[in-house]
Amino acid sequence: MEPINKTLKKIASSPKFQQTYNEMKNEILSDENVQRFLQQHSAELASNSIETGLMKLYEYSSQKKQCKGCPSLEGCRNMMKGFEPELFMRGSVIDINYRPCPSKILHDERSYLEELIQSIYVPKDILHATFADIALDTPSRMRAVKASEEFVEAYSADKKVKGLYLFGKFGVGKSYLLGAIANGLAEKKVPSLIVYVPEFFREMKQSLQDKSLNDKLKKIKTAPVLMLDDIGAESMSSWIRDDVLGTILQYRMLEDLPTFFSSNFDFEGLLHHLTYSQRGEEEKMKAARIMERMKYLATPINLDGPNRRDL
Repeated sequence: MEPINKTLKKIASSPKFQQTYNEMKNEILSDENVQRFLQQHSAELASNSIETGLMKLYEYSSQKKQCKGCPSLEGCRNMMKGFEPELFMRGSVIDINYRPCPSKILHDERSYLEELIQSIYVPKDILHATFADIALDTPSRMRAVKASEEFVEAYSADKKVKGLYLFGKFGVGKSYLLGAIANGLAEKKVPSLIVYVPEFFREMKQSLQDKSLNDKLKKIKTAPVLMLDDIGAESMSSWIRDDVLGTILQYRMLEDLPTFFSSNFDFEGLLHHLTYSQRGEEEKMKAARIMERMKYLATPINLDGPNRRDL
């Protein structure tokens, strides 16, 4: 049997192979990015650098072409998804490495920001909300957005900053504004927690059975920035009001932790809602105590306008 080295030499010396090799080499060296790299590093190139580094140049050229016109990270066609090739000199040797492309950098940054915004039973579109997407078509909406942006700008972990109580009709964008605040905070690397109140309170009742109530309450109580979405839409019981909501608000009031609320009720309407339990019991003093904590934690702002869900 003929030795493999001898066979390879025959193939490499054949006219057809040489023609194919030269065509490939010319194509690679005609690549504008390759030419630019070789010109920039001409002083470092040895006489055989291009020949020995041709496969690296080929890999770079072919992968770089894949990046041109790339629609998104999901549509990436490179060997390493989300990474683009980069040539460099290792002495007189041409080499290649891969770095995250702009699409991957944006994706990773977005993922990191989303990790900062925790949520319980909140729709995904709320978690992608931004101030720029909010229509400033009424004076109250302008006030609400301005106050929200001012909070994000002023927030500091060692500084007392009061939250907001956003109230208004169904569908005017209260929850969306909470999401925009959360995203604004995430850009400052500040974690927040958004909680859809009716579902959360239902879960609290179930937590009595699996004994996870205290752990869940601790998570809510201690969140750096807490947002209680749609408070007043739940079925209120004395236990939920006093031992769950009251406990959360008391802790956050004592620790001066920023707290936001959204509701269909103004303060007076929410007071009435908290006063009467499912059983029809009237407990004005206990309801008033909850409201005093909320007023300490948040400034009320009315949000009006058309139902955005109908637009």
